[in-house]
Amino acid sequence: MIEEPPRLTIRRTFPRPTAAQMAAFRDVPTGFVCDAMQGVGALASKIQPLGGGRDLDCRAVGPALVAENGPAEILATMGALHVLELGDIVVAAVHGHRNCSASGDQFCGMLKNKGAAGFVTDGEMRDYDGVVETGLPVWCTGLSPNSPYSNGPGRVGFGADIGGRRVESGDLIVADRNGVVVVPYGQIDAVAEKVRHVASLEAALEEKVRDGFCQMQAIEDMIADGSAVVVD
Repeated sequence: MIEEPPRLTIRRTFPRPTAAQMAAFRDVPTGFVCDAMQGVGALASKIQPLGGGRDLDCRAVGPALVAENGPAEILATMGALHVLELGDIVVAAVHGHRNCSASGDQFCGMLKNKGAAGFVTDGEMRDYDGVVETGLPVWCTGLSPNSPYSNGPGRVGFGADIGGRRVESGDLIVADRNGVVVVPYGQIDAVAEKVRHVASLEAALEEKVRDGFCQMQAIEDMIADGSAVVVD
């Protein structure tokens, strides 16, 4: 017979990215970060900036502080406030539960007061205008005025499956209007190096496009070697 777990389990200490590691990703588009990780790394596209980012500047870089809740639950998210460090991004997992808010304006205000850099959830939000007023960047799956419960069980400072990926506390979150990308803690330096290379390639291509570039040499080569056939 399974034993009842504690209502809330909080892990206070876990490795976090250094300031220098986070600085390497400041103002870097999420697309560049995904390119540096072989085209993947983003959470499911249903997790979007609140309101599509029309009223809130949704950009953030920081360590993930994972709050693993059950469906329609918020206890772990509440517990995250007690271990949150300046610049953390709270990642609140609710198993993708719909028709119930994962947070609202008052809690987002508390997160902002504590120094959070953002809030990410695979659930919905409520109190749209109030959340916008806090200025806290938020990514979620939509809106619902229904209220969550705080019964538990919940876990803070560990990891959770969210948006099709495993997110561990201490992983680096890079998020903007295009979505949310997770850089595993152990890969931060390697990805940062690749991001610099991707950025240089993008800058070169951007200059060519501005100058009129409009044809892909790879396609021309395929036609020339017969691996692509043009049929009139």
